[in-house]
Amino acid sequence: MDKKNALRAGALAAGTTLMMLLMSSPALALTRDDGDDPGQGLSVASTLGLFVAAPIVLFLVIAGLVMVLDKSHKQPKQG
Repeated sequence: MDKKNALRAGALAAGTTLMMLLMSSPALALTRDDGDDPGQGLSVASTLGLFVAAPIVLFLVIAGLVMVLDKSHKQPKQG
């Protein structure tokens, strides 16, 4: 009985995905809206810097601050 339920769930997921893909028509993305002013595109270097390098640097800065400011590892008292 589990195989039948798994098949039904897979068919439902595939059908839902197919309907979502069909309903979101990419042709509507070509229509400009009133007041739309997209500006210039980004170069490859700018895109990589903005979407790859900047998040990595931000992650490293936050991780570094957490490690430096961590107070949970105190030295044991000797005496």
